[in-house]
Amino acid sequence: MNEDECLFSIALTQIPGIGHIGAKRLIDSIGNATEIFRSRKELPTLIPGLNPSIVEALDCPEAIAQAEREMEFVEKNKITCLTLKDSQYPSRLRECEDAPLTLFFKGNADLNRMKVICMVGTRRSTEYGKQFCNDFLHDIQALCPNILIVSGLAYGIDIHSHRAALANNLSTVGVLAHGLDRIYPSVHRKTAIDMLQQGGLLTEFPSGTNPDRYNFVSRNRIVAGMSDATIVVESGEKGGSLITADLANGYHRDCFAVPGRIHDVSSSGCNGLIKENKAALIESAEDFVNTMGWKEESTSTQQAEVQRELFPELTEEEKRIVYILNAQGDMHINSLVVEANIPVNKMSVLLFELEMKGIIKALAGGIYKLL
Repeated sequence: MNEDECLFSIALTQIPGIGHIGAKRLIDSIGNATEIFRSRKELPTLIPGLNPSIVEALDCPEAIAQAEREMEFVEKNKITCLTLKDSQYPSRLRECEDAPLTLFFKGNADLNRMKVICMVGTRRSTEYGKQFCNDFLHDIQALCPNILIVSGLAYGIDIHSHRAALANNLSTVGVLAHGLDRIYPSVHRKTAIDMLQQGGLLTEFPSGTNPDRYNFVSRNRIVAGMSDATIVVESGEKGGSLITADLANGYHRDCFAVPGRIHDVSSSGCNGLIKENKAALIESAEDFVNTMGWKEESTSTQQAEVQRELFPELTEEEKRIVYILNAQGDMHINSLVVEANIPVNKMSVLLFELEMKGIIKALAGGIYKLL
């Protein structure tokens, strides 16, 4: 953890009027939060067209003081502060335009697992939804034992997903709509504590932040943004899980919904997602794994080793992608982004070039196959 970068990244989130997107653009332009504050007066030269009000806003001793207090809380409670520049920061989320500048994490999960999914749904879950969570995560454990399960620790489908993940020895992370100085709802405290040993708790909010309604929408973008796919288990016609599904679609991530009977209120949102082609219908873990192209093949059916000398025209980054696909088999673009450490927008261009060269083939669902 770079303490200076954490301090100034936290401070940047406390500056009024900048917001997630504006702050991330500043960092993309300058390189890091530390330099933004240290070179505040030079920013108009470094960033042509920068609004002078931003330079004035950055002269904010109170924001620095707030950040210093938060750093004390982080260190006292052995919390990990992740900035956009940290390798532990979720790579999938980093590529989103509105990615948070800082994340506070407590636990032992790898937030950059090769396979990450979020399971969300109504707070008024039925036995049907609970049973799906149990069955799905029991079966996915056999198919993808190293998968990371993400949800929001809320009532209903969220907490059942976390508990089913724990019961099946899967790592699970809860994304919170408040600071790490509390657990909401408090009745989920025991599950949250168990998750610290088999996953963790993640939030963008500093200590002292209440679980206010608008924070949950902000939380949902992290749930969707850090995942390869979103699965909506149960939902009414309106609800936070539908917002998460919309966010996932906006981030060009895969989205799935569990169908229900046409007159079941708790399934009306899922049925609507499927009807409007906003989510693919899913009935089982095997359905999901096959659609994502995550089915692990035996060694005998792996791709034959590619002779690199046949492709002398490849750039170093293209060679890196070929090497990964050769070693690990068919992969989703989000997994390639994480494994190769190449931004998703650049990865898309590289994959297109490799496809044009006849080296890889694009399959359904954002999966790429080495020819």
